[in-house]
Amino acid sequence: MAKGDGKPVDVAQLKADLAAAGVELLSAQCATDRIRLQYSPQDIVAFGERHSLQRAIACAEAVCRFFSQIEVHINRGEDANS
Repeated sequence: MAKGDGKPVDVAQLKADLAAAGVELLSAQCATDRIRLQYSPQDIVAFGERHSLQRAIACAEAVCRFFSQIEVHINRGEDANS
């Protein structure tokens, strides 16, 4: 298989990378849930380090944008198969 730029894709490596990313995302979600359940948003803003919070927000937004793009491609494939 080839990527959009014509280079071959190592499918086994891609699947391993996706699996590893899935585990890391689940870990991040668990850490976020622990914080969410223990502290109010007001306390997080009042006592959290602003730079760390901004970095975490930027990371979450980047992950959301990436997977939103993937979702669009999945939905296009489902529409083509319908």
